[in-house]
Amino acid sequence: MTNEWHDGDGETAPSRTLVVYPAPRQADTGRGVDGRLSDSRLAEAVGLAEAIDLTIVGSESVPLGKPRPSTLLGQGTVERLGQIVIDNGVGLVVVDGHLSPVQQRNLERAWNAKVIDRTGLILEIFGARARTREGRLQVELASLSYQRSRLVRSWTHLERQRGGFGFLGGPGETQIEADRRLIGDRIARLKKELVEVKRTRELHRQARRRVPYPIVALVGYTNAGKSTLFNALTRAEVLAKDQLFATLDPTMRGLSLPSGRTVILSDTVGFVSDLPHELVAAFRATLEEVLEADVIVHVRDVAHPDSEAQRSDVESVLRELGIGEAVDRGLIEALNKIDLLAASRAEELANQADRNPRAVALSAVTGAGLADLLALLDRTLSAERQVLSLDVPLADGAAIAWLYQHGEVVHRDDDDISAHMTVRLDPADAARFERRA
Repeated sequence: MTNEWHDGDGETAPSRTLVVYPAPRQADTGRGVDGRLSDSRLAEAVGLAEAIDLTIVGSESVPLGKPRPSTLLGQGTVERLGQIVIDNGVGLVVVDGHLSPVQQRNLERAWNAKVIDRTGLILEIFGARARTREGRLQVELASLSYQRSRLVRSWTHLERQRGGFGFLGGPGETQIEADRRLIGDRIARLKKELVEVKRTRELHRQARRRVPYPIVALVGYTNAGKSTLFNALTRAEVLAKDQLFATLDPTMRGLSLPSGRTVILSDTVGFVSDLPHELVAAFRATLEEVLEADVIVHVRDVAHPDSEAQRSDVESVLRELGIGEAVDRGLIEALNKIDLLAASRAEELANQADRNPRAVALSAVTGAGLADLLALLDRTLSAERQVLSLDVPLADGAAIAWLYQHGEVVHRDDDDISAHMTVRLDPADAARFERRA
């Protein structure tokens, strides 16, 4: 059992939070059945709660044997934690697992405190952080589907009085029982609005196809350093914080590679273990830049003790999104945060990356390895290009300029009439040039 307690003033407040991780452990390994260290999973749960500014007064990992249908946790554990809730003035308990509606209600009665599970907490974070219209609609749709099965009492999130989705309660909120018909009506309206938003995004994608720059999508576990890497590569000012789920909407910027070709770099929402299936479905459109990406870069936090388990989680979600083929071919791996490793471990990792043609050891903070990543992106995109031998009239300066802009001119030899060019082009650009000619 792992405990961490913080000093408090003894006053009960909604934000004073106890985080509990029910750990279904394998014998004598210290790891859960998902292969994660219990301490790491508990620390992640605390990080999730801190991401929405909750005051963590204590955190504890409790062994979970056979789940109890009424409360998930055993009766003795429920009673002991109930005393801790009283002694520390806890107003909210986060159970880092999945609670049924009955289990949630029974724990609230036993502890006389608000209780939310991992799904509710993640949705609350997404609701507070989503910035784009589509992001907000997608999160609200997922949250309402979650609420419908639980008749969650707070409905004030529909009034947009604050960020989040009301699972936590708050000052001035009226606690009422949500009406299933109202939720159903709202879900129907959200789906109609999303159709319009997706139509707009499709128009944007068509515009990009007319100037078809390859899309490179950054994916990875939450807090792996995707936004920091995005900023380092594009010199953008995307929010980059040492905080879980700092990025919840895709951001796209142009990026020039060493060869001179331009790509569109996309920063996406981070994945997390036990991401609810309904949330994956709701965010499918938000992650559509990944679905359309020409190259997927998996940004990994190699300094994290559960780096391998996180890798598995990300690949699992990508498969759920329907791009398992890209996973099977092998993603580009950006082995980030080597600056946090001991020198010997960083050197070992760099040597491993040198032997893997699709991996780069780097630090988005210090800039180490960024040039190697850009070169790898160049090589990857070039490998898919067709090599064409073209004879272009010198008088057709627009065609020659187009080839330089969209392709890689390997060789050029001019005579009095034509430019004899050897050019590497993406298949789509080769077809476009053929139609133009």
